[in-house]
Amino acid sequence: MTDATTLLAKLVSFDTTSSESNLALIEFVEHYLADYGVASERVMSPCGTKANLIARVGPDAPGGVMLSGHTDVVPVAGQPWSSDPFTLRDGGDGRLYGRGTCDMKGFIACALAMVPTWVNAPLKQPIYFGFSYDEEIGCVGAPSLIKRFYEHYSTTAHVIVGEPTSMQPVVAQKGATNLRTTVIGQEAHSSQVNQGTSAIHVAARLVTFIEDTMAALVEEGRVDEAFNVPHTSLHVGKIKGGTAINIMARECQFEWEIRHLPTDTFDEIYARFDAYCAQLSAELQAKGKHVEITTEPLNVTVPGLADRENEQVLRLAKDHLPHACCNHAVAYATEAGQFQGQGLQTIILGPGSIAQAHQPDEYIETAQLHECTAFMQRLGQALETPHSG
Repeated sequence: MTDATTLLAKLVSFDTTSSESNLALIEFVEHYLADYGVASERVMSPCGTKANLIARVGPDAPGGVMLSGHTDVVPVAGQPWSSDPFTLRDGGDGRLYGRGTCDMKGFIACALAMVPTWVNAPLKQPIYFGFSYDEEIGCVGAPSLIKRFYEHYSTTAHVIVGEPTSMQPVVAQKGATNLRTTVIGQEAHSSQVNQGTSAIHVAARLVTFIEDTMAALVEEGRVDEAFNVPHTSLHVGKIKGGTAINIMARECQFEWEIRHLPTDTFDEIYARFDAYCAQLSAELQAKGKHVEITTEPLNVTVPGLADRENEQVLRLAKDHLPHACCNHAVAYATEAGQFQGQGLQTIILGPGSIAQAHQPDEYIETAQLHECTAFMQRLGQALETPHSG
């Protein structure tokens, strides 16, 4: 039996930064599963350089659990790592260092480590694996995985998305959409401001409106205290425009995001911005000012995970954790909302702390790997009876 640490070292060794292919890792997992007689299926990306992977251990029966994790990791460029990010390093301090250790190859390693036990167990319900690509750039790969799983494998399995939660169940997350807005104005010499339209000035008004919208949502009482930021947040992260200080800028572009509460939707929040763009354009054009405002999404809208219709999967998880735990809500986006949107009971639960994710010298505590493996052992035992979960 290969332990989780050995498997984690192998998984970390694959550079699966989202800009790269994940096929080498997928091939490794395929061969590993095949060695234990477990068949798997690739769900390819449109470009053919990446793949999701679906596999089942146990009977082709209703119910069971899907253990879901993404295979891609964020970049390491520009980060001050103390060692090779793609070589697992035991720090001798109870921590294992490497890119993806907590986010989220640690969870995948724990799941794979249980395969030798599960293939020989008298499972009455199946255990599925669902490993995706391109989660880090907007949960791009999961929709095709989920569609294939739901249509060809199971409509009744419960889902545990193994993002780092310090092995505490997370029942709600915000949705997220990244956007790019481009403003086209009309160049003129800055001494002749009546002859042009500054794209930067127009963009500034839009940026201010974005922030004001967030404040308005709070004033309307649209808050959920379960989240540490208890409201839908709107944030502009990048802006660029202009060519010289004495030229009215023809173009200005900014990138921004909406992280909405599960009780809000992207469409209703974005509609406020869209209406303001139309209003501002009409006002400027009525004054003879030329302006064009266009906005494009940079990713598919990642839906939020709502704390609803999760009683069975939540009980299944809590019954097999070693200590009492409370439900949590997180502001970061995961694939959990996409699974829930397909009608599958879903929670987020995995080893490691989100505070370490995306950081230089990312690490996972060995104690967290052990806790996750022990949880999966108990989970498998529960699925040896036909009515658990």
